[in-house]
Amino acid sequence: MAETGTSPLPPTPLADTALARAERFVWLTARVLEQRLFAYHFRGGDADPVEAALDAYRNEDGGYGHALEPDLRGPVSRPQHIAHALRVLDAVGRCGGQRAERVCRYLTAVSTAQGALPAVLPGQDGFPSAPRAGGPRGDLLVTGPVVGLLHRNGVWHAWLFRATDFCWQAVESLRVTHPDEVEAAVTFLDAVPDRPRARAVADRLGRLVRERRLAVLDPDGPDADPLPRGDAPGGRRLPHDYAPFPGSLARAWFTDQEMARSLDFLAAEQRQDGGWPARRPEWTPAAVLEARPRVTLDALRVLRAYGRPVG
Repeated sequence: MAETGTSPLPPTPLADTALARAERFVWLTARVLEQRLFAYHFRGGDADPVEAALDAYRNEDGGYGHALEPDLRGPVSRPQHIAHALRVLDAVGRCGGQRAERVCRYLTAVSTAQGALPAVLPGQDGFPSAPRAGGPRGDLLVTGPVVGLLHRNGVWHAWLFRATDFCWQAVESLRVTHPDEVEAAVTFLDAVPDRPRARAVADRLGRLVRERRLAVLDPDGPDADPLPRGDAPGGRRLPHDYAPFPGSLARAWFTDQEMARSLDFLAAEQRQDGGWPARRPEWTPAAVLEARPRVTLDALRVLRAYGRPVG
């Protein structure tokens, strides 16, 4: 008979699959939040432990801090942390109710008069952040993902009306853009309630992406960037970065063959240690180490969404 209080037995070893290698990587390197997200997505785990881990990053003002988004260090709340938190809550079906109300109160307090969200708030420049993290001017890059995720979960709030109008104006006026901004626009367009308007804007944006060569259509071709996810304005992304699930409006931008090549590249990017590369400039080692487990979870979810076997 087993003694009470002993440690649980380790899990039965799994086959050598992409999922098994990724799981080992997550347990070796990830924060508690990503460990619990992995358990939720791939091992039948519950949403409560995920939410409990996320709460550790929440501040009294209703925002989130403490490097929830690894590129933003320090304890203070920042709007970009909100986008990260909403992705977590959306993934586990908890993006609503009092949680959403708290978030929207915080967003109301920090947004511009037009409803736009800045990357950095006044008085926060004393805390370290990645050079590409952005500044105090509200923009689509920060606002689009937040608004899109709230719409995706059926949230309505007075601030959201202003912020939605701001995002419409921003996406419809895009003429020169870069991959980060396109991804933010797609997150907004995939969820905003006016679907005909969203499809029309997405069609124009997709043409812009192809004309400006913002997507690597053949990652093994001679014109492919060594780091397709480069953060410079001239950087490019792969098709699956813009369309992480088949139902995204951005999926129509790419042929089946182009998407297949993109997914092949993604599957082959898994490293020997089981994780996927963060593909970002290393401004501090901690940010890259903390980002890789999230990137690994995202890669597995994209592959699974497109029907690719992961184990």
